Amino acid sequence: MAKGSGSAIPASVIGLALLCLLIQSEIAHAAVYTVGDGKGWTLNANNWPNGKRFKAGDVLVFKYNSAAHNVVPVNAAGYNSCKTPRGARVLKTGNDRVKLARGKNYFICNFPGHCEAGMKIAVTAA
Repeated sequence: MAKGSGSAIPASVIGLALLCLLIQSEIAHAAVYTVGDGKGWTLNANNWPNGKRFKAGDVLVFKYNSAAHNVVPVNAAGYNSCKTPRGARVLKTGNDRVKLARGKNYFICNFPGHCEAGMKIAVTAA
């Protein structure tokens, strides 16, 4: 019987337990924020999120009437111009979950006139 082989098993178990704890702790710290009331995710959203502080990994849930609105994650140019970039992902379930990336995150509704009327938000995640 080789000496020391028994000590490797507890070390690997401890390592696995620490990895699970780290993953669980990352998941536990993500916050979920609801944007909208089920009818529209929000018009004149320039004042939203009203001082909230976001972290990378937090989730925005856009709740809206999918027959009247959608959500398009865009870049700064798309946000400022209210134009949907070619190949942009258009979310249209009425209950869309978006995980925030570190830095600026931009969203618009690309139904005609909605973004121009203020249905857009920019969120910074630390």
